[in-house]
Amino acid sequence: MKRLEAVRCHPIFQREYGQLWAAEADRQFCRHSMEHLLDVARILYILGLEDGVDLSKEVLYAAALLHDVGRQEQSTAGTPHEVAGARLAGEILRDCGFSETETAAIQQAILSHRKTGAEDWLCRSLYRADKASRACYACPAAADCNWLPEKKNLQIAY
Repeated sequence: MKRLEAVRCHPIFQREYGQLWAAEADRQFCRHSMEHLLDVARILYILGLEDGVDLSKEVLYAAALLHDVGRQEQSTAGTPHEVAGARLAGEILRDCGFSETETAAIQQAILSHRKTGAEDWLCRSLYRADKASRACYACPAAADCNWLPEKKNLQIAY
């Protein structure tokens, strides 16, 4: 997965991820760590296998790896992280050899990853994978969490 490694090593990704990691160092729950990004990628890939989707593993992993790339801009400039993330992802993906079609699909998934009910499989499934990656039922900071109860994962879902 040469293109995916290029995404991970891309200077924009490294800068944004590094700033986010530093900003969340003392956060007690729902950090946007590499572990979270890879959990989302693996869940998204499993959903793709289960649904028989014709998208490459690299596209699925790239969408997951980049879905929160705009979080630091949200914190510093107030731009919704899905908007900032889609823009940043476009720059990164083009530099890493993804086609315009792949880039557009990933950008749309990033833009939609906070919404339920999307018609497009990648958009809908990135949302599902992102939410499924959180083990709220085992979180030591659950009492301080500001997620609405209906958004929390209170049991293992499969």
